[in-house]
Amino acid sequence: MAKDADSIVFVIDDDSSIREAIKSLISLVGLRVETFGTAREFLQSELPDAPGCVVLDVELPGLSGLDLQRELAEHGIKLPIIFITGYGDIPMSVRAMKAGALEFLTKPFRDQDLLDAIHQALERDRAAREHSKEIAELRKRFDALTSREREVMSLVVAGWLNKQIGFELKISEITVKIHRGRVMDKMGAQSLAELVRMTERLEIPKAKDQSVKTR
Repeated sequence: MAKDADSIVFVIDDDSSIREAIKSLISLVGLRVETFGTAREFLQSELPDAPGCVVLDVELPGLSGLDLQRELAEHGIKLPIIFITGYGDIPMSVRAMKAGALEFLTKPFRDQDLLDAIHQALERDRAAREHSKEIAELRKRFDALTSREREVMSLVVAGWLNKQIGFELKISEITVKIHRGRVMDKMGAQSLAELVRMTERLEIPKAKDQSVKTR
């Protein structure tokens, strides 16, 4: 798990012996670990900006593990959750998984099962963070476009020809080409197909398809 060395695992369990056992296990594979005895302690902590996951006991004093799962979701905290419990039942595990939990392990569980789940959780969080970073960069590029460039971009990705765009926006075809070039440059797109994929990732509404229309 060398590539997870920059990651952190949060362990939340009210049983100190279990907390320490899990902490020791995770530390052995080179991961950072922080432990908490209650859900409230975790909520009051400052989360580092690094890939991570939560190993969470279902039965906790005060706020339960399932309650914490809901609160994290409500606050937009998307850390993958691995539930552990000594009293798990099928309805409880189904509820946890439907709410987005990555795994539901019943005590006693094999060390390797927990480590495998943690590895998968960290991979998921790292991928999600990378995706968010890429979207933020694309959004920054899009925000740098002028209103006219955004109009041209919308029509270009919808398949409009330069002359159609010029007629629609009441500008010359040469001006359309200039705006089109600036859009490609500012967005960092090497092709029309790449520009289309960028607008899809940003979920930008496209103009009506005019690819078969001539004026």
